Amino acid sequence: MILDDPVLVTLKVGAVLDGLGVPWVVGGSLASSIHGLPRSTQDVDLVAAMLREHVAPFIEAMEPEFYVSEAAMLDALRARGSFNVIHQDTAMKVDLFMVRADPLSRAQLTRRRFTTLAGAEGAPVPVLSPEDIILQKLLWFERGQRVSERQWRDVLGVLKVQGDQLDLEYLTAAADLSELRALLDDALAQARAGASGA
Repeated sequence: MILDDPVLVTLKVGAVLDGLGVPWVVGGSLASSIHGLPRSTQDVDLVAAMLREHVAPFIEAMEPEFYVSEAAMLDALRARGSFNVIHQDTAMKVDLFMVRADPLSRAQLTRRRFTTLAGAEGAPVPVLSPEDIILQKLLWFERGQRVSERQWRDVLGVLKVQGDQLDLEYLTAAADLSELRALLDDALAQARAGASGA
């Protein structure tokens, strides 16, 4: 299998996580493209509930096809941050974000949805819910000093496509907990204005 597509990369890494019994979910631009407006991406973002005991078997399962740094994995586990794996032949990168203890992070796994990705065969893949990818993107937009037009467009895309299907009660409550309510209100207003002007 030639891993020249983010979906194939997702399936490969996800299969290893499944084999280790690690709950995981697709996030980032792949998730926002599924729930909102599609855009190309060469990287994959996953959220995973990895533990120290998973380090050695994960590396063993991924190598030599993927490059994995044990030190980076251990640092990510200690800091509840992220590390990446890189496909050796294509240089395609997968960022794995460790689940944090905050309510937003915990909800991402419990509220994940399973969907069949275009071009993929087999079992459905866990993907962040539309509400959680909106919150994730808003958080990254805020942490990036609100300068990423791509993150903001991804948020608006999900809001426009999902529309009335969104669980606004959960979305606003989670935004309040994460101190993202003002950003969410701005995004909702802009999405509604765009919809009414279409």
